[in-house]
Amino acid sequence: QVQLVEYGGGSVHAGGSLRLSCTASGRLFARTTMAWFRQPPGNERVFVAAINYSGGSTYYGDSVKFRFTISRDSAKNMAFLQMDSLKPEDTAVYYCAATTEGWIAAITELQRGDDGMEYWGKGTLVTVSS
Repeated sequence: QVQLVEYGGGSVHAGGSLRLSCTASGRLFARTTMAWFRQPPGNERVFVAAINYSGGSTYYGDSVKFRFTISRDSAKNMAFLQMDSLKPEDTAVYYCAATTEGWIAAITELQRGDDGMEYWGKGTLVTVSS
């Protein structure tokens, strides 16, 4: 079992930055693929970014590519999402998620439009004003 808690949400002006953190508890964290998703107001939850168990491979949604950076510190059981050049359309509840599936299987599901995640945090709100 993996329990996830997100931190770092808040309000920021367009062009600003925020860093989200996800703390994981449970013995399986080091073997998990970690990901961030977001759900804008009135819309469905969508994929943002994913990182493999070692931190050596990452994958991003098109709308955040080159602006957001996912990372992890397995020694501290934490994952991060650095968000730069924020836009009003980035406003959403951001969720940390994890799966014990291997990296290739996880990415294949994401590319197919399935989230494929087994564990979810409760989310943290990010609001970007123009």
